[in-house]
Amino acid sequence: MVERFFPTKSSSGGRREKMTLLSGPISSGKTSLLFQYALNVASASPSNRVVFICHRKRLEANPPFLSQGIDPSSDVFNRIHMKYVDDDEGIRRYFAAFHLHLDLPAAVIIDDFGDFFTQLNSNGTLMNSSRARDMAMVRTLALCHNAITHAKKATCELFISETNPGDSPRSLFIYKRWITTIFTIKGHGDGSFLLRSNGKSAKYSIALQYLILEEMIDGLAE
Repeated sequence: MVERFFPTKSSSGGRREKMTLLSGPISSGKTSLLFQYALNVASASPSNRVVFICHRKRLEANPPFLSQGIDPSSDVFNRIHMKYVDDDEGIRRYFAAFHLHLDLPAAVIIDDFGDFFTQLNSNGTLMNSSRARDMAMVRTLALCHNAITHAKKATCELFISETNPGDSPRSLFIYKRWITTIFTIKGHGDGSFLLRSNGKSAKYSIALQYLILEEMIDGLAE
């Protein structure tokens, strides 16, 4: 589990799911975890590219932090392509043409997926109805799933994050329709967080502008 988000000897190996969700509260380091994951995927092979979809202004206001020891001038960052979109329509346009790409990425990452559905929709009106928001999410997730499932490159995957105020994603019933692997984050005090999935946990923090793995728990060896 931990090797997905932190540089370890097995960071480049292991089974990768087609679609995965990372869910946690605001300011819990989700963007940093996703960006480190993108770096791990891109580092696994010289042919691996990663597309990182996000809001440009939000990323610039809160840039991700990397694990200690990462060289920010490394050529591997050239294989992480930033794609800035403003709403759910931008996500759908990208995946609608996904099958036309001659060189598919090894992974597509969408930071704060749910937040794209609280903005103005394609008709220029605010998506203030929970039903309208849910329906838009269903349409987009279905399109993402079809694009990833039918990708010519078998290792292509989608990894998304969701901000939630509680213990589980507010739209969990929607995500579960397509996503089987879910990582959750909970605050642990002292600025630390617990990353959990399938009964396993890891404690991490963001200190001195670095993403730091503090402890691996529940049978995960150090």
